[in-house]
Amino acid sequence: MRTRTLLPALLSTALATGGLVLGCAGSAGAATVIEVSTAAQLKAALTAVVPGDTIHLADGTYTGNFKALVPATASARITLTGSAGAVLTAGGGYGLHLNGASYWTVRGVTVTGGQKGIVTDGANGVVIESVTVHDLDMEGVHFRTSSSDGIIRDSRIYDTGHNGRGMGEGVYVGTAGDLSDNSDRVRIVNNTIGPDVGGENVDIKEGTTGTRVIGNTFDGSGLTGANYDDSWVDVKGNDVLVEGNHGTRTTNNGYETHTQQSGWGCGTVFKDNTSDLAGASGDKRIAFNVTNYSASCPTTVYASNTVTGGNGLTNIPVTP
Repeated sequence: MRTRTLLPALLSTALATGGLVLGCAGSAGAATVIEVSTAAQLKAALTAVVPGDTIHLADGTYTGNFKALVPATASARITLTGSAGAVLTAGGGYGLHLNGASYWTVRGVTVTGGQKGIVTDGANGVVIESVTVHDLDMEGVHFRTSSSDGIIRDSRIYDTGHNGRGMGEGVYVGTAGDLSDNSDRVRIVNNTIGPDVGGENVDIKEGTTGTRVIGNTFDGSGLTGANYDDSWVDVKGNDVLVEGNHGTRTTNNGYETHTQQSGWGCGTVFKDNTSDLAGASGDKRIAFNVTNYSASCPTTVYASNTVTGGNGLTNIPVTP
C-alpha cells in the first residue's frame, strides 16, 4: 500500500465521521482505495486523491454538489466508483462536476436532482461508464470547455429538462455559439437515452470535431419543440460519425445537421441506423434531415440506414 500524508480536510472529516478506510488495491506500491459512505467523506476524498487512486462509494444517498479538481494522467487514472445504489443527489447546481479533472473514470453510480448531472470542464480523457443519470432541470451529461477524448458508454439517461425550455439534452457536446470550445473526439457509445429527455438525446455543437455516436438506443418522447428540438440527434460539429443507433418516438425527424457557424455542421456520416418515425407530426418527418449540403459541406447517408413510418429516409442523395 502506498504511504502518503492525507490532507487536513480528509483527516478532519475522518475524525468527525468515524474515519475513512484506506485499503491497498494490490501489491506493495499499488494505488490507494478510499472507502467512503457519507457526503462529507466524499467531498474530502475528492480533495485528497492523487493519480492512481480509487474512491469507492458505499450504497447510500450522498446529498450535495460534488466537484473534482485534481487531474490524473493517462497512465494513472483516478476512479470514482460504486453501484447504482450509490446515489449522488443535488438540490441545485451540478451533481458531479469534473473541473479540470482530466483522466478520471466515473463508474456505476447514480446522479440525480439538481440543474445538471455530470459536467466536465477542461477535463480530457474522462470515461463515464455504466452510470444512471436522471431527474434534472437541464441536461444529463455535458462535455464542455474543450473536454476532449471523453467517453460515455453503457449508461442510462432519462427524465431531464424539467425547466421545460428545451435545454434538457441527454448528452451535450460543446457550447452553443462558442467556437473556442473544442471538446473533440467525444464518444457516445451503447447508451440508452430517454424517455422523457427534454431536448435532443444528443446535441453536438459547432466548434467540436470528431464526435462518435455509436450503438445507442434513443427515445424522443420528451422532445418539447423549444429551441427547435425535434430530433434525437442534432449535429452542428464537424466530422461526426453516427452509426448503429436505434431511435423511436420523435416529433419530426430522426437526425439533423445544421450550420450555425460558417464551416461547421459538415462531414457527418450516417450508417447502419434504424429509425422508427411512427407518430411524428412535424413538417418533414424523415430519418435524416440535412440542412446544409454542398461539395464544401458534405454529409453522407448510407443505404444501410433504414426507416419505418414518416416520409422517407433523407432529403439528400443516398450513398450505396
